[in-house]
Amino acid sequence: MELPNKAAEFPNSAYPPGYAGNQVPYGYPQYPFQILTGFETNNKYEIKNSLGQRVYFAAEENDCCTRNCCGPSRPFTMKIIDNMGQEVIALQRPLRCSACCCPCCLQELEVQAPPGTPVGYIKQNWHPCLPKFTVQNEAKIDVFKIIGPCVVCSCYADINFEVKTMDESSVVGRISKQWSGFVREAFTDADNFGIQFPLDLDVKMKAVMIGACFLIDFMFFEQTGNKQQRAGVWQ
Repeated sequence: MELPNKAAEFPNSAYPPGYAGNQVPYGYPQYPFQILTGFETNNKYEIKNSLGQRVYFAAEENDCCTRNCCGPSRPFTMKIIDNMGQEVIALQRPLRCSACCCPCCLQELEVQAPPGTPVGYIKQNWHPCLPKFTVQNEAKIDVFKIIGPCVVCSCYADINFEVKTMDESSVVGRISKQWSGFVREAFTDADNFGIQFPLDLDVKMKAVMIGACFLIDFMFFEQTGNKQQRAGVWQ
């Protein structure tokens, strides 16, 4: 199903211009120290609108021991800062199980906008084959489902996680890990993502969708040391 490329400004929002319907988080290239030693460093991202303009900068806050001992499963705080240097969104990920063999302790993430005010949650759902998540609002009411492919690995093509209605009958958006070329994919931990969601989606839920993108990145596309990225929910 082909989704329209939607983008819009939100004049009455607490968020700056450019918080549009199509956001693209960009992972910075790995630092040379990390490439040469495999020593994990904090992740940093640029978040751009559909015109390619940077609207936010995101930085992971973590300690050295947690990054290198817990790897992609590590808990983290992600601060998202606008172009004026103000922190507008905070993401909180607790330490949880990294495989679906423990259905009582699956992945979750809390989104706060502004920091300290929860506006939504992303919770992993148990499934034997597919990456599945539920997107919730601030009252923990289910709003959307996110469903990924059975094998989260692809060469020369994007990997799509579809955003669906709760009954999974309609596709309303998409989170895509975009193919960025063989050299970058093979030799760096830098990834490009694109997010599409309904034009009239509440601005708080748009922040939650950005949080979902970061959780998916850490779960399936983060590489630590000599460990390769996961290919599915069982790894």
